[in-house]
Amino acid sequence: MTPVLISDTGLAAEVAALINRVYSDAEKGIWLEGQSRTSEAEVAELIATGQIAVARSGDRVVGSVRVHEIEDGVGEFGMLVAAPEERGTGIGTDLVSFAENWGRERGFAQMQLELLVPQTWEHPVKEFLRGWYTRIGYRLVRKDDLETAYPFLVPHLACPCDFLVFRKILDPSK
Repeated sequence: MTPVLISDTGLAAEVAALINRVYSDAEKGIWLEGQSRTSEAEVAELIATGQIAVARSGDRVVGSVRVHEIEDGVGEFGMLVAAPEERGTGIGTDLVSFAENWGRERGFAQMQLELLVPQTWEHPVKEFLRGWYTRIGYRLVRKDDLETAYPFLVPHLACPCDFLVFRKILDPSK
């Protein structure tokens, strides 16, 4: 499954549903009940601006990732998801590789990702992701207060959170 950027905003509902399904489990206990990670409208806008790549199995979207430039020479990926029934098949690795190659093609020196974590307890999925990102070369560069960076999100949280910012230097020869 080779991930590709998509331009068909007609896929927004399917992609948003996948993102929300995965995040409802992956961030269980972090958000107040009934919160969604994204909306069809937000995903349609991201697709229209060339920021969403998907992995497919047949005609079904089984993974997605958002890619965009955050500052000169630095790209970021986020909203990385693989359908739960497809976990362990390499979709996540393929999507991260896609994001890193996307950055290299644009001449970026680094890629960044943010990981939302509870302040007062360890979330098993977040701890798994922290370890995985570290193993594939991402290094923690800072911990930011969510209230300062994304104050509009705070009322939707079930617990106080920080977000961890990771970066990886991209090897241009890959």
